[in-house]
Amino acid sequence: MPVINVEDLTDLDKAKMEVTQLKIEVTLERAKVSKCCEEISEYIQSGADEDPLVKGIPEEKNPFKEKGGCVIC
Repeated sequence: MPVINVEDLTDLDKAKMEVTQLKIEVTLERAKVSKCCEEISEYIQSGADEDPLVKGIPEEKNPFKEKGGCVIC
């Protein structure tokens, strides 16, 4: 897809691009935010048992644990 420099376009070309974009957007299926929030919440909660950010990583399986202490004398 070629890169278009909008500054080089005429006002008519800009208007045509905007109309094209609006035609695409008008065909998108809309959903209520409340329904989407419920679905996202259910999805997150369904995977919370395996999520290391929620559950944490066991020390024996953590590849980033400190292997030794740092001592400054």
